[in-house]
Amino acid sequence: MDSATSQLWSKRGLYLFLAALVLFLHLLPLDTQPDRWPFPDMLIALTFAWVLRRPEYVPTLLIAFVMLMADLLLQRPPGLLAALVVLGAAYLHSAAFGMRDSGFVSEWTTVAVVITVVFMLNRIILAIVSVQQAALGPVVIQLVLTIAVYPLIVLLSQNALGVRRASVANTNAIGARG
Repeated sequence: MDSATSQLWSKRGLYLFLAALVLFLHLLPLDTQPDRWPFPDMLIALTFAWVLRRPEYVPTLLIAFVMLMADLLLQRPPGLLAALVVLGAAYLHSAAFGMRDSGFVSEWTTVAVVITVVFMLNRIILAIVSVQQAALGPVVIQLVLTIAVYPLIVLLSQNALGVRRASVANTNAIGARG
């Protein structure tokens, strides 16, 4: 196995580990009182940051598996948010090449719109099928916090984890390989 393939699989394993860590910390009972502020959805921010940086590290089936496990473990309607995140990631994956030359503010704005659409569609679909859901206020706060934490996730992914945008040479090599 060459170094490019081993790096690819190690980054996929790292994404899976980070997703499991986020879910573990979310499920860990650190306080017996209810939270005042909802926790940002770090898993969505992490997934979208990695999709825009290196989409080969987070293939669609891996995103679907991770988000479905999150739905099941966090007792959300199974598959709904997973499907919406997969659709959002697919859109970002298709738009990633066009955003390569744009700045971070443009990327952040695009991700903010996609996260907002995911949250809104989730709420609308749950309302259509008459599923009881949280009040609108905490959901809006979680949405804003998820968008606000995105730059931190990108910074940590780039500097600490080495998930940077692919150069043109890497993109051509990946295209020739697959």
